[in-house]
Amino acid sequence: MKKSVFLAAAFCIAGATFAQDVLTSKKGMPILPEAGDYSIGIDATPFLNYAGNMFNGNVGNVSPSFSYGVDRPLAIYGKRFIDANSAYRATIRLGFGSSSISNMVPDLSSGAAADAMVEDKMDTSAMNITLGLGKEWRRGNGRLQGVYGVEGLINLKSRKITNEYGNAIETTSQTSRVLETKNGLGFGLTARGFVGVEYFIAPKMSLGAEYGYALGFNVQGYGEFTDEVFDGTASEEITSEDTGIKTSDFGLDTDASGFNIKFNFHF
Repeated sequence: MKKSVFLAAAFCIAGATFAQDVLTSKKGMPILPEAGDYSIGIDATPFLNYAGNMFNGNVGNVSPSFSYGVDRPLAIYGKRFIDANSAYRATIRLGFGSSSISNMVPDLSSGAAADAMVEDKMDTSAMNITLGLGKEWRRGNGRLQGVYGVEGLINLKSRKITNEYGNAIETTSQTSRVLETKNGLGFGLTARGFVGVEYFIAPKMSLGAEYGYALGFNVQGYGEFTDEVFDGTASEEITSEDTGIKTSDFGLDTDASGFNIKFNFHF
């Protein structure tokens, strides 16, 4: 009988000890992330500036807004927790854009009315893709957590400008004009290790900051442009490849001059 009571008491004590490992708020809500949780990170700078300006007499304080981290422009940064002490990290940016500018100019064709106009048009398109994947681990049982891990990032970017002219080149005083300009494809690859801290200011809400040590390689290829050339009797299109400047760089160094502070929301 005494042995049964002792075993029951031991299990109760073990259960109470295990329960104490889960940090909760006064309302019983878990403060730290749990297995299966997701997290989204945003730049904390606008919020910290707003809070600081509240105490320095600034009458023109602008309300804070959500923004991307300065270390990963226009990229979404998130995590999925494997368990309370480890998580997968992902970074994604799928940037595709285009713009168009039109300008009405006098019609120079033979027989055109004095006030006749035609359209010149410039179209610009661009691509900027960033994809990243990594894993992080954390230590600490309280609100302050140490974070460390590894991740890899890849970046692709390009840009093209196309010009359309309302007047034929024969009717102008030009002997050549640009029809299309293409930047060379930009490619970047980064492998980094990181270490930082995260403090939970409220249940599933934290402020975090980290440093990284990265091995990076970037290359920008030669570009290409197409001209329309008029020799006095006829016009033709001439494409020139391997134009502009080709660049490449390689480095192994810390990847930040200071902590980039983020808000992290877990759900």
